[in-house]
Amino acid sequence: MFWAMITIIAVVGILTDTYTKNKNIELKRLDKEIKLEKLRLETYDKETAKMQLELEQTKQLLLETQLTDRSEK
Repeated sequence: MFWAMITIIAVVGILTDTYTKNKNIELKRLDKEIKLEKLRLETYDKETAKMQLELEQTKQLLLETQLTDRSEK
């Protein structure tokens, strides 16, 4: 009976340790996913700002072209 108790305690300890390690691995994975998502959002914001600048430049060029065409007529 004594050896059975020791064996059960050892098995429970091993299972608890494994569970804890798995949870720590999952936490690290989630942390990396959060960092990756932040990088994606940052990249998206930069690309959006770049596209807005390009759009404004294109609008300016179009307006200048239209003004030049009108003044030539």
